[in-house]
Amino acid sequence: MQIPFRAIIVFHAVARAGSITRAAEELRVTPSAVSQQIQALELHLGTSLTLKVGRTIVLTEAGERYFQMVGREIEHIADVTQHVRGVRSAMTLTVRAAPSVASKWLLPRLHSFVDAHPDIELRLDGTNETTDFGTENVDIQIRHGDGAWPGLFVESLGREAFVPLSAPALHGAGSLAAATLPEHRLIHSVKSQVQWPRWFADAGVEPVRRWRRVLFDRSHNAIDAAVAGMGIALESELLAWRELSDGRLVRPVADAPGIMLTTQWIVCPHGHLRHRKTRAFLDWLRIERERFSPSGDAATV
Repeated sequence: MQIPFRAIIVFHAVARAGSITRAAEELRVTPSAVSQQIQALELHLGTSLTLKVGRTIVLTEAGERYFQMVGREIEHIADVTQHVRGVRSAMTLTVRAAPSVASKWLLPRLHSFVDAHPDIELRLDGTNETTDFGTENVDIQIRHGDGAWPGLFVESLGREAFVPLSAPALHGAGSLAAATLPEHRLIHSVKSQVQWPRWFADAGVEPVRRWRRVLFDRSHNAIDAAVAGMGIALESELLAWRELSDGRLVRPVADAPGIMLTTQWIVCPHGHLRHRKTRAFLDWLRIERERFSPSGDAATV
């Protein structure tokens, strides 16, 4: 009996991508051609390998077993082929992250990942848009929110302390009392999950006058404004870690309440965890997370 090698390759691409559309783009064929190859392979094997759930494709139990068996062999063939050609295949890893976490947390660290994985071509997409993994060519996302995204792999980037921050030339570390903050210009990051009214309530402070405010819609702008001495920002230490570590920002309030939240999450379809490039990036993120938060309190959903 003739073995349907082409259909096996197509199935492998669909199983990796979790999407007929993405597999078709990778193979440079039409989605209908991909569907026909999957149907032909299922007919050949006498069992269903895939199920359509919404706009994504999931594997049946038989499909999972088959993918595990053929996946190793196909990857081995690809490695051998590249070795014979004398070149290494460059895998493109597309990472999406909100502009603030991309510029303040991710970008300063990325050189270590790129240096450790020269065969992976990294593409960083800085946007707040929520990824539709079924239609968009994104491998993994660092997403801002509450972590409630059913059906996806979700893991915390780490708990964050939200504290007032200022340039040391404006206010020295621990030089202010919480009750005096309404007298100073306050920088607001309007999309932050912790706002000044909550902080004042936790600090037991009731402002008696209208605040002098400067408003930004991005945390990285608010942090940069604080570094420039424009005022006191209420921001996440996770995002401002570099400015705090090099002394461009300090914690000016001696009796600041500790507001701890998790607002940044590592998100991708469960099927993407089969990809070596995605696993490598996730492992690297976990190492970097532990360096920022030695206690390590990440949660997986």
